Amino acid sequence: MKELHLSINGVPCVCQEGETVLDAARRAGIEIPTLCHDDSVAHYGACGVCVVEAEGNNKLLRACSTRAAEGMVVHTETPRVIQARKIALELLMSDHDGDCMGPCRLHCPGDTDCQAYVKQVALGNTREAVRIVKERLPLPACIGYVCPHPCEAHCRRALVEEPISIAAIKRYMSVTQLNDPDRWKPERAPSTGKRVGVVGGGPAGLTAAYYLSLMGHEVTLTEQMPRMGGMLRYGIPEYRLPKAVVDAEVAEIAEAGVKMENGVCIGRDLSFEAYRAKYDAVVLAIGAWKSSPLGCPGQELRGVLGGIDFLRAVAEGETPDIGSKVAVVGGGNTAMDACRTAVRLGAEQVYVVYRRTRDEMPANAEEIDEAMEEGVIFKFLTNPAEVLGENGHVTGVKLQVMELGAPDASGRRSPVPVEGKFETLDVDSVIAAIGQKVEPSAFPVELNRRGIIAADEATFRTNLEGVFAVGDATNGGADIAIAAIGEASRCAKVVDSYLKGRTVPYRRPFVSERKVTAADFADRERVARVRVENRPGAERRRDFLPLNEGYTPEQAMHEAARCLECGCHDYHDCALIRHANRYPLEPERFGGGEKRKHDSERRLEVIERDAGKCILCNLCVRVCDEVAGQGLLGLVGRGFGTVIRPEFRDSARIAVCRDCGKCVEACPTGALKLLK
Repeated sequence: MKELHLSINGVPCVCQEGETVLDAARRAGIEIPTLCHDDSVAHYGACGVCVVEAEGNNKLLRACSTRAAEGMVVHTETPRVIQARKIALELLMSDHDGDCMGPCRLHCPGDTDCQAYVKQVALGNTREAVRIVKERLPLPACIGYVCPHPCEAHCRRALVEEPISIAAIKRYMSVTQLNDPDRWKPERAPSTGKRVGVVGGGPAGLTAAYYLSLMGHEVTLTEQMPRMGGMLRYGIPEYRLPKAVVDAEVAEIAEAGVKMENGVCIGRDLSFEAYRAKYDAVVLAIGAWKSSPLGCPGQELRGVLGGIDFLRAVAEGETPDIGSKVAVVGGGNTAMDACRTAVRLGAEQVYVVYRRTRDEMPANAEEIDEAMEEGVIFKFLTNPAEVLGENGHVTGVKLQVMELGAPDASGRRSPVPVEGKFETLDVDSVIAAIGQKVEPSAFPVELNRRGIIAADEATFRTNLEGVFAVGDATNGGADIAIAAIGEASRCAKVVDSYLKGRTVPYRRPFVSERKVTAADFADRERVARVRVENRPGAERRRDFLPLNEGYTPEQAMHEAARCLECGCHDYHDCALIRHANRYPLEPERFGGGEKRKHDSERRLEVIERDAGKCILCNLCVRVCDEVAGQGLLGLVGRGFGTVIRPEFRDSARIAVCRDCGKCVEACPTGALKLLK
């Protein structure tokens, strides 16, 4: 057979006479995307995604059906080609009802595959569950204890009765594995010879260091505090997160090759310039460790404490003198940690002063309920007007009574003072938990107008070459731990690309989302959520022991089995979504009309067919006809309403289908699912 020589993207290629441009590209290791091609059937060229441009030809060519020719010069990524592919993909995605990921994962700031690890727990496989979650999150046990679980707020099981207890499942599986000598451990890539310094040993710094080390870089994690963990150790009380759990997960990160140095303060022990000179890249994850002041007269009195300062002192073994009556100002999780810690230190009366109502409190609802059970008194619609004192020490706090006005930028109704209306609390101390600030003075990086490190949201780069920043110290400021972890995980990939010579910005993956209602799950059996009872409030307010023991194996498996498995079973192997993520798409510009009716059926008995995910590439029809020799599938209808449906004429052919499955293997999306 005659040998042909051609060029694809400037790469010399060789193929045999009769082969296509797609064949030649594959021989050379060049990917040309396609959705309707399979080597087992004849060329078709229906999807329009494999188009390329050849010099001397005015038309775009379909690589899967265009025969290669001697001397051909082909380009696969010209502006014209990209535009044509984007339009083809946007048209497909505008009508695609794929539900790529479950809403739990879509709303996890850390992008953890909740559905996948919950399923593994349901099967009793905690080892595999932890392997899955550690693709994105190196501190799953810590997060299982403390995360306010935004994933659960979007869990579709709530359309049946109640959301899955995802955080409790994560806690169970992660702690189980921490205690297992045969637990899963990651493999580290070969050494790259590159050195990375990470400043800050909190959730973000630990995460960035972990993944960069696994990528083969030599990583040093530098922390000014005596021990690693950041706010997980110094900002979250022992009863919420046992420090033995922090120790265990920090040790695992060290085992992954991260060198850790504690008690080293940049700006005190060495300059940032000297630190930066030792590394090929630096990641700043310095957190927000400075408490925001009250901003009212009397805030300088003895007995006025910052929320973070108070919690850190307790974590370091100190017992701050807060007296018997304490007012905690604020409505977030730090305020809840502070008031409940004050109770455990022996305060007889602990108030939470919050300028809005409970409905507007940003704190986790469970934390508020638990604080109330422990005797904390909530003073809603009040705000400190003045801290009162004698001889330089707090004696009380004068509260301005508030009412709710119009919504502010966050959507919450703004608190407005009620003119002339005040009340006074007699207290011995006031703890301000109204926000956290960054202390970036040791780092000569550009700051935004809020005094926070300005970092590009796609590359995490600061204004200094090779210096990146993530977590609470950047852009939006302090957030929940899983948000800092997610950002650091994404940053690690960008830093890795930078060290390899070409910075690749982070781009949020494109996914198809399905809109559902309770009616879609009307046939599901109602199964109660598995709850773990906390110790009584009167008991737990006397100690720093955990609130509960967590799930037993049986409880965890039962709870995990409630998962509806919303995300597509074929997401990781779906050619459509992989190609859709090659380019920034805007399918909504084609999505103004009515979508096809999306139904799912099992007439093939062992195969579930989901019309919502079908792109009419016709591969299943052709494979059934040309490869299996059965011709059980066909196109029904014409135009936009066309669908693929099976037709059985006798029981023998049903049996053939039952043992075949070739159509499922060929499907480029998750439209076909084997049930056996």
